[in-house]
This record gives sequence, C-alpha cells and structure tokens, in this order.
Amino acid sequence: MDTTLTAAFLGLLEGLTEFLPVSSTGHLLLAGYFLGFHSAGRTFEVVIQLGAILALFSVYATLLVRIALRARHEDSARRAIVSILLAFLPAVIVGVLAHGFVKTVLFETPTLIAVMLILGGFVLLVIDRIAPQPVHHDALALPFRKSLAIGVCQTLALVPGVSRSGATIVGALLMGVEKRAAAEFSFLLSMPTMGAAVAYDLFQNRDILDFGAMWEIAVGFAVAFVTAVAVVRWVLSYIGRNGYALFGWWRIIVGSAALAALLLGF
Repeated sequence: MDTTLTAAFLGLLEGLTEFLPVSSTGHLLLAGYFLGFHSAGRTFEVVIQLGAILALFSVYATLLVRIALRARHEDSARRAIVSILLAFLPAVIVGVLAHGFVKTVLFETPTLIAVMLILGGFVLLVIDRIAPQPVHHDALALPFRKSLAIGVCQTLALVPGVSRSGATIVGALLMGVEKRAAAEFSFLLSMPTMGAAVAYDLFQNRDILDFGAMWEIAVGFAVAFVTAVAVVRWVLSYIGRNGYALFGWWRIIVGSAALAALLLGF
C-alpha cells in the first residue's frame, strides 16, 4: 500500500477508535503489523495521537474554560479538577515504572493484543448487562475515592488491547456511574493522561525518533483529528441510548480475526 494511503488509513483508525472502548493502540499495532508498517521509536503512532487529543480539546474547550474560570470561586469546579487529577495519578506512577517493558515487550506481541481485544469484548458485554443501578449522573461530581479507583482501573490499559477508555468506563460502571457520565469522565481523564503519555514517550525516545517521514505524519495527524472530532460528538449520544454492547462485539470480531490470521501465519 502507498505510504500516504497507509498513513491516512492509520490516522482514520486512530481517530475512530481512540475514544471508543475498543483499544486504539491495539488496532494501530495490529494494523501496522499486518501492513508491515513500523516507525522508529513508534514516532508515527505517538504523534498522530496528538491529533485525537487536540480534537477532544476542541470539543470540550468551552467546558474546560468554564471550569477554569469558576474554579476561583466555586467549590464544585475545584472538586471537578481535583477529581480528574486524582484519577490521572495512578497512570503517571505505573506508566513511568513500566514504560520500558510496555514499549519493548507488550507492544511487540500481536497475539497478546488480539487476545486482550477478545477478553475485553466479553467483559464489556457482561458489564453492560449486570452493571449496578447508577447513582452518579454527573461526570464532574464523582466522589474522590471513586475517581481514584477509576484511575487505578485505567492503568490496566498499559497492556495494549485492553483499551484506556474501556478500562475506565468499566470501572466507572461498576462503581455506579451512569453510562453516558462514565464515557464523559473517561474523555475528560484522557486529556491529561494522553497528553502526558505522548510527551513522556517522545522524551524517552528522543534519540531514536524518526521525523523524516513528515508528510505521512502530517496526513495521519490531520485525519486522526477530523475523525476524532466526529466520533466524540457522536459517541456520547449513542452510548446514552444504546450502551456498550456494539463495542464489545466489535472487539471480539476484530480480535478473533487477528488471532486467526496470526495462527495461520500471516
């Protein structure tokens, strides 16, 4: 496949999957494996995530500015900020400690990624049915201990194929957070988490990063941004009406297809 088309396809995949509970990293790594695409230091895969992050900032810009302005004189706004930061903290600690192992071992094990996609799909299907009755309907007003617990769940996503949003959403649902609010909290948490992860990854790999293919990176970045904006605007209303079963089945189908292809030697 032409490199520009490959970059556009991977950017599309990133934008479509980053904020869905299906594991964007798992999809990107599997697609790169089967397409024979690999960038030094995973430069391409890391940088195009910035497109998805900027897309989320653009969608939530008004809310973020409002919270920042109100934080000077409203306890609820300050609590919302602290809640997000508490949920962010476990990923910082575990991410720094496990970064090398994750990038050099887990990212290079496509069979593990496929299996985690399948297992995560079944978990989503089960939780979507048995989650307790929601007692929290506002993503910005979760108790601190529950925010921290959701953050602990997020660390599971260091294993590619688990899904950052999937782990946080499942954790939130089990703690009585309403489906739409669980997704929104996951979105808000993703901004500091993804921003810090990309910055740390670029710093750690600064000596081997390859920015030579700037055209492909720019194409992937732009496609990821545009696609992610559309997905974020759509997914909250969809989840509010239909839940997470679709994404569970999607994970199972993609993971099973990838696992079959790997077992057949492709």
